[in-house]
Amino acid sequence: MIAFPALIFILWERTVADLLERTARFPKSLRFTFAQRVDNLAIDVLETLAEAQFARGGRKRELLAQADRLLLRLRVILRLCHTRRLLDGGGYEHLARGLDEVGRMLGGWRRQQEETPA
Repeated sequence: MIAFPALIFILWERTVADLLERTARFPKSLRFTFAQRVDNLAIDVLETLAEAQFARGGRKRELLAQADRLLLRLRVILRLCHTRRLLDGGGYEHLARGLDEVGRMLGGWRRQQEETPA
C-alpha cells in the first residue's frame, strides 16, 4: 500500500505534467504572463509537498499550509486563464478536479498533522 503523503505527491506530479502540456499551448504573447506563472506555482506546490514528506512537527505543518496557499493561488490563476479562453471548458474542468482532489487530500494530511503532537 502506498503511504498517504506519497499518494498525494504522485497525484500532483500527474497534474503538473498535464498542466505543463496545456500551458505549452498558450499563445506566445501570453506565455510570460500566464503560462510561466501557472508552471511556477505548480512546480512550487510539487517542491513543497516533497519537502513536507520528510519534515517533522511544526515545520511539516508550515509546509503543508504553504502548499495549501500555493494551490489557492493556482486555482485563481487557472480561473483567469479559463475566463480569457486560454483553457477550454473540458481542460479547465479536468484540471480543477485534480486541484480539488489534491486539496482534499492536503486538508486531510493537515488535519492528521494537527492531531499529532509537535
